[in-house]
Amino acid sequence: MQVLKQAEENLGKKGFLDLEVDPTLDLVKEINELKKEKNAILLAHYYQESEIQDIADYVGDSLGLAQQAASTQADIIVFAGVHFMAETAKMLNPSKKVLLPDLKAGCSLADSCPAPIFKKFKDKYPEHIVISYINCTAALKTLTDICCTSTNAKNIIDSVPLDKSIIFAPDKNLGAYLQKTTGRDMVLWNGSCMVHEIFSKEKIVKLQLKHPNAKMIAHPECEEHLLEIADHVGSTSSLLKYTRESGFDEFIVATESGIIHQMEKSSPQKKFYPAPPNNTCACNECPHMKLNTMEKLYLCMKYELPEVTLEKSIIDKGRVCIDRMLDISKKAGL
Repeated sequence: MQVLKQAEENLGKKGFLDLEVDPTLDLVKEINELKKEKNAILLAHYYQESEIQDIADYVGDSLGLAQQAASTQADIIVFAGVHFMAETAKMLNPSKKVLLPDLKAGCSLADSCPAPIFKKFKDKYPEHIVISYINCTAALKTLTDICCTSTNAKNIIDSVPLDKSIIFAPDKNLGAYLQKTTGRDMVLWNGSCMVHEIFSKEKIVKLQLKHPNAKMIAHPECEEHLLEIADHVGSTSSLLKYTRESGFDEFIVATESGIIHQMEKSSPQKKFYPAPPNNTCACNECPHMKLNTMEKLYLCMKYELPEVTLEKSIIDKGRVCIDRMLDISKKAGL
């Protein structure tokens, strides 16, 4: 944060993110030129705005993004995602400069599990292995034995010997789903994702009646009553693969609506309906993911700010659980 504050002072009285961008600029052209000039790679999550996805060097879910961050030879990693993703990239490639267009792009799920409180919770179960969903803070990763994503979570849990007990954090919905699919009885932290908890079952059922041929697909961060009526449950990459490879032509999508852009690109002849939340919105968007814009991305790359930094002790201790995850994933062919 001190780096960002100093940069704002150097740039004048206006805050960094309040700088005006010339509306006549071709931002796609400018960003592509900055990538070449600075030897930067742009990684984007599926939940980003479509125009950011289209200009990214790689678009994927948390597992794919972590793998890309670990292996890149670029000097700068620009992360169009949220804060915990950029922290993960810094842990995996600490010699690289990691940039995030908006430092306020946080995560309700990561916020639901503060490391100091979790440590007290963990101390109650000293013999348990801690598996944490990657959607958590760098500090929580230092208290974690193995990290996981929704793509590899089953493989991670299956890698733990049956005589070892498990704490799963921070997502209680994903944890409950994994208990069913793996048969393991785990201690669950009581956290959740705001986006995946506000889908309206009533509105979804009405949407199903309106589109009787549509298959409902859902992310396991959704609540159990929604997963029970889903035709397919899986990570964002799994949902994308299902829509691409299945013989069905219509889908109701119960996850953040940004993924629909990739679904439409992969299967332009098919129809996709975002599952509605229990508010007045037609679709469900993550307000944190959507803080990143093309204008902020351009300023971020131009000034190489805001930069995500971590203490070496956090990097060294927190990286262990991510390395274990990547190793298990590699062995599983993920």
